[in-house]
Amino acid sequence: MTATDIIQHLHLLPHPEGGYYRETYRSPEHLTTDSGQSRSVSTAIYYLLENDDKSHFHRIKSDELWFFHQGQALEIVVLTDGQPTTIVLGSDFARGEVPQAIVPANAWFGARLRQSSGFALVSCTVAPGFDFADFELAQRGALSAEFPHLTSLIEQFTKP
Repeated sequence: MTATDIIQHLHLLPHPEGGYYRETYRSPEHLTTDSGQSRSVSTAIYYLLENDDKSHFHRIKSDELWFFHQGQALEIVVLTDGQPTTIVLGSDFARGEVPQAIVPANAWFGARLRQSSGFALVSCTVAPGFDFADFELAQRGALSAEFPHLTSLIEQFTKP
């Protein structure tokens, strides 16, 4: 199947951070976060990036687990303590790829295909569950001011 076939088959929609997604699960159970917000215990989505698509730098207030399904290897770039860490999500274990990865709560992160052609289909789960109220898309200027040594990387993963 092509990326277009998968997008149509799974009824994926454009995501504000880039790529395509569809929520597939939202726990009916809720919890109260430290900030007093009610959130589902867990949520899950399908997520697809193709060709030069990127998941632009963003952060959320919950841990997020990524699971590889098919396609090309995907690089997840996470800013931790002012340094970038790259996790390669894929199925070629001999090349250091892993089938699942965790992005800790409140970390800036983005993703792209390791090679800029093809597609990657993954799932992401968030616990406590995802809510757009907890989503922050990075602003290039502000993130570059915070991490001036990463300006080139930030330009790759933010919108002008």
